[in-house]
Amino acid sequence: MKPRLVVIGNGMAPGRALETLFEAAPDAYEVIIFNAEPRVNYNRIMLSPVLSGEQSFDDIIIHGDGWYEEHNITLHRGARVTQIDREAKTVTSAAGITESYDKLIIATGSNPFIIPCPGHKLHGVLAYRDLDDVEKMIEFSNKENSSAVVIGGGLLGLEAAAGLKMQGMDVTVLHLMPTLMERQLDPSAGYLLEKELSSRGIKIMTKANTKEIVGTDCVEAVLLEDGTRLKADMVVMAVGIRPSVELAKEAGLDTGRGIQVSSNMQTSDPDIYSVGECVEFEGNVYGLVAPLYEQARVLGMHLAGEADHAFAHSETSTKLKVTGVDLFSAGDFAEGENREEIVFRDAARGIYKRLVLEEDRLIGAVLYGETADGAWFFQKIKEGAPIASEDRENLIFGQSFSGAAPLDPTAAVAALPDDAEICGCNGVSKGKIVSAIEKEGLKDLAGVRSCTKASASCGTCTGLVESLLAYTLGDEFGGTKVTVCGCTDLGPGDVRRLIVAKELKSIPAIMQELGWKTSGGCAKCRPALNYYLIATWPGEYVDDQQSRFINERVHANIQKDGTYSVVPRAWGGLTTSKELRAIADVVDKFEIPTVKYTGGQRIDLLGVKKDDLPAVWKDLNNAGMVSGHAYAKGLRTVKTCVGTDWCRFGTQDSTGLGVKLEKLMWGSWSPAKVKLAVSGCPRNCAESTCKDIGVVCVDSGYELHFGGAAGMHIQGTQILCKVETEEEAIEYCAALLQAYREQGWYLERIYKWADRVGYDTIRSMIADDEEGRKAFYQRFLHSQQFAQDDPWAQRASQGVDAHEFAPLTLEPAE
Repeated sequence: MKPRLVVIGNGMAPGRALETLFEAAPDAYEVIIFNAEPRVNYNRIMLSPVLSGEQSFDDIIIHGDGWYEEHNITLHRGARVTQIDREAKTVTSAAGITESYDKLIIATGSNPFIIPCPGHKLHGVLAYRDLDDVEKMIEFSNKENSSAVVIGGGLLGLEAAAGLKMQGMDVTVLHLMPTLMERQLDPSAGYLLEKELSSRGIKIMTKANTKEIVGTDCVEAVLLEDGTRLKADMVVMAVGIRPSVELAKEAGLDTGRGIQVSSNMQTSDPDIYSVGECVEFEGNVYGLVAPLYEQARVLGMHLAGEADHAFAHSETSTKLKVTGVDLFSAGDFAEGENREEIVFRDAARGIYKRLVLEEDRLIGAVLYGETADGAWFFQKIKEGAPIASEDRENLIFGQSFSGAAPLDPTAAVAALPDDAEICGCNGVSKGKIVSAIEKEGLKDLAGVRSCTKASASCGTCTGLVESLLAYTLGDEFGGTKVTVCGCTDLGPGDVRRLIVAKELKSIPAIMQELGWKTSGGCAKCRPALNYYLIATWPGEYVDDQQSRFINERVHANIQKDGTYSVVPRAWGGLTTSKELRAIADVVDKFEIPTVKYTGGQRIDLLGVKKDDLPAVWKDLNNAGMVSGHAYAKGLRTVKTCVGTDWCRFGTQDSTGLGVKLEKLMWGSWSPAKVKLAVSGCPRNCAESTCKDIGVVCVDSGYELHFGGAAGMHIQGTQILCKVETEEEAIEYCAALLQAYREQGWYLERIYKWADRVGYDTIRSMIADDEEGRKAFYQRFLHSQQFAQDDPWAQRASQGVDAHEFAPLTLEPAE
């Protein structure tokens, strides 16, 4: 009599194990399978095409009825095993079917995780694990004008969303993280994926936290934490899986995250094996098919008597099974020290490739839009062989170009025919550009743009145009212009212009659409892009804290000993006895060693410990004080003199105007720090004529100044204009600040901006163009609606960014 091999589970992994066994030892066992589903073995990873209607269930069957008959397998359909008796060596199903075993395979797979939010048990809340789930989804999609919310922007969730959309449903994907598939993709590839799915009519909402599923008996809507309510007839939860270990655990087998197995897939009982998503091997659990099939191969060979096969953990790769979306990732592509990256972007064709190398070895790859070389890169990752220096230049182009010599950029452009299109946006050829350079005597990029329009739209051909300039002019070409950083060939002005023209509203969008050379930018370009976005799209773009320097992240100035200085705002330099008492109490309570008056009429508390910052701010907030933004690329101070209230020479209420300006402008981000001053008379006690913007009160009104500097560069202001009323002074100053916010390059002070664009140009924009000035003013007022939240209060009382202030704790290694 043959030994009896009982299998609990009829999925892909046990099916492959039996295939291996039958091939190596066809008659070794009498096989009995318990399947909780009422059907034969099918390919679960192809459920998405079934959901979308591109394939039928018959198309994805792996083992039909004939296969079970051919191998004399007893298949108990719809029989969920509820008990394993290891002493009697039997298994029993819920319906009472009991089978004895000599060897047992547990292949119970995994269970979908359901978020236990209110409403999660309503009719219409589904998981996405098997054919039953797919059939229920299709049933919902058949209702007229039905809508679905998919919670989870990972592989399964997006495949479900794409399938439901193809079934005609109105689909919204909610994802808690900032970008889709963040475990498999970097932000740039995630952006491209979101863009592609959005173009198909799938609404994507990232940073979306589900609060409640609304309904009486059935799903009616989904409510988010921010109050957004989404109509829904069905909710698909695709937020993760957990190995199904309950049965093994009740049988007394060793379990952790999964059923613990050795390298030959044996559990803690030598007669019981486990394979598939329910397994834990050396601390790893698996959800992708490649390692599961390797487990199955090892198990099959072991059961066949070939014990020299062993399972070993290895890297895995990922593909998204959505028709028309080419996406591949493998290995480790996180940022880290001693890691280098090679990036290729083709914005026009939506292609993005990124390779990560460490110690000259390829360790990770992300491909979007063109994935033909994915397997080749994956093989190199698994091999771990060093990449030769001569191969690095062409590595990103894949197997076809491996070993080819890189072309010199100038030689490459010289080899192009005259009718080769250089600027696709404006249809400008190489011949037209070269002709314009020669006939018009053009010497730089600006001249080519003005004359031919090449590089004047999306800007991604800028490098080619510059190569043509170098090729045509030789040594006469003065070189490239100032760029944002080494991550791009574009200058700050081009980037600002293209953010508006192409309606780019995230850092990954900018980097992809403008052909950034690195995957995630650098410490120079990320803060700049973050500012450009928040200034361009107020109320739409959410500030990226991680793209700010340490002072702006923690809202205090770091000092040389690692402590911080705290400066409360003093509107127009005014304070009260209550505020002074509160400051004194804070100094005593937190043992702050130094208190100093600043040059901007404020009090600086020096030597505050980082973890004390929220508590210091809370006490200051309680006394009515808010952050002075002494750390900000934004409005710092509005210095004043005492004006007509106290001064014998004062001509206007300079203190009152200073307070009004500061209360209007506080919280506004700008390219660099901004300081204002209002002097009550030409004696200029507030030093208005060395500030970024200065107001000097005179008998007949207000002289407005701008472009002063009193730091490393010392420069007096120039007069903008003279106005008669306080209301006009406020409007002109705010309009000037907004013009600077919209046109300045990051870290460019107002005087540098004025030097670049011209003082007369600025006067014409603000003083001479009433309609334009009022438009700047209105845009500034609009922007301030989203800027004037005290960051100290948010962190002191609302727990925002609490991790920034928690002390770092280290535990000794075992």
